[in-house]
Amino acid sequence: MEPRAQWPGRSSQSAEDDAVAPSGVSPLVPGPNSADTPQLDQPQLVVVANRLPLRRTVARGVEHWERSPGGLVAGLAPVMAGRDCAWVGWTGDGNGSEPFVHDRIRFVPVEVTPSEVEEYYEGFSNRTLWPLYHDAIRTPEFQRSWWSTYVSVNQRFADVTAQTAAPGALVWIHDYQLQLVPGLLRQMRPDLRIGFFLHISFPPQELFMQLPWRKEIMEGILGADVVGFQVPIAARNFSVLAKRLTSAQGRGSVLDFENRQVKVGAFPVSIDVGSLEAIARSDETQLRAKEIREQMGSPETLILGVDRLDYTKGIEARLTAYKEMLFDGTISVPERVMVQIAVPTRDSVPAYMEQRLAIERLIGELNGDFGQMGSPAVHYLHRNLDITELVALYCAADILLVTPYRDGMNLVVKEYVACRTDSGAVVLSEFAGAAQSLTSAYLVNPHDVQQLKEGILRAIVAPPGERRQRMRALRRSLLSWTAEDWATAYLSSLTSTETA
Repeated sequence: MEPRAQWPGRSSQSAEDDAVAPSGVSPLVPGPNSADTPQLDQPQLVVVANRLPLRRTVARGVEHWERSPGGLVAGLAPVMAGRDCAWVGWTGDGNGSEPFVHDRIRFVPVEVTPSEVEEYYEGFSNRTLWPLYHDAIRTPEFQRSWWSTYVSVNQRFADVTAQTAAPGALVWIHDYQLQLVPGLLRQMRPDLRIGFFLHISFPPQELFMQLPWRKEIMEGILGADVVGFQVPIAARNFSVLAKRLTSAQGRGSVLDFENRQVKVGAFPVSIDVGSLEAIARSDETQLRAKEIREQMGSPETLILGVDRLDYTKGIEARLTAYKEMLFDGTISVPERVMVQIAVPTRDSVPAYMEQRLAIERLIGELNGDFGQMGSPAVHYLHRNLDITELVALYCAADILLVTPYRDGMNLVVKEYVACRTDSGAVVLSEFAGAAQSLTSAYLVNPHDVQQLKEGILRAIVAPPGERRQRMRALRRSLLSWTAEDWATAYLSSLTSTETA
């Protein structure tokens, strides 16, 4: 997993795995019709996600909807084109809105109050589920009031979706914030074909069993006809827990639950490769990439990290490895320089505030101990980047470091590969879902600093021919499965009557 007018792709919406998508702007309209778009019939495809893929902006005193970049919207755009479609989600601000049409898609806002955001999103979603689903890297917090609000907000999403979908429509529900919606929706609208996709990882039973509301979550997800995950191990974890905690039975990819068959499988998310390639190949981007290297002092090796500022991303691990390599003389500044982009996210959650302080303290130590006048060891940016600037950075960097402790997929690595039509190297955590297909990266265990150092050094000293060969293999894998392939495969499974 979310795409970019701004990076990362999903903001607070979804899979948080990052990807790009072009953005567009159109006037904000108060009702279901815009001036140049006809009213749609009841939609035959309804996407349900925590956030709408639009954000409200003001230009010259006039409100507009601007398309948010994101992996989810990039993947769904091709399959939504030409259909009667709707997207149900929260606007991301405190302002309500009536349903409206933008680019021939009906958008149906769901109201979520500030107090509900605090408990449903920041609390249960991101202080209970997020750490639990990411190997309990941080201790999950279990608060009954958060759970109560999570149930209420999920019921509201289900209510709005039930009112929106046409008879027999396909409904595709996304991610950990809305795990109860499939079951709630099925109770109201058994005529619908319901899908659920989890963009993040799904934990093994020894972790999931900690959750006080484990049975309710499992029964909620099992309301879907198709339950999709990023990788096969997540699907297997789910099936094991479904049979342990509910009445579900079955083997392989199909579970029998409440007189229905539920398909369970892996559908890896990808990106819109063509859009990124086009930006990367442009003369403007290539010129900017050259300027970036010159601004960094024209180092022999430019190492790049691009992440949301999240404790699951392993930013501290890579900085520690880089620091030790500088300390023991394996590398030196200014010959080797690192750029770390840390995109703000969930700033009000204490664990994220602590993570920012820890990273910035470590970068300060690195620059104080190893930087030179005009040549810091680490160039650090804590902000969003325009898509063209981000692609230029991808084109400028010799090595990309992607070192999460656990990631459902991680699309940053796929973005980098899409932009590298010549050479480049990727040091990739084996605990990212992307590692299952991008096997020509330098795979490392981010918990093992020595192995991480060795992986970085291998990428630095690799002969040009080896880098080109590895990048060609990475690109073949990427081009064989795009965002459109992902969405098409999932929806084909959802519409199919086959059960195996």
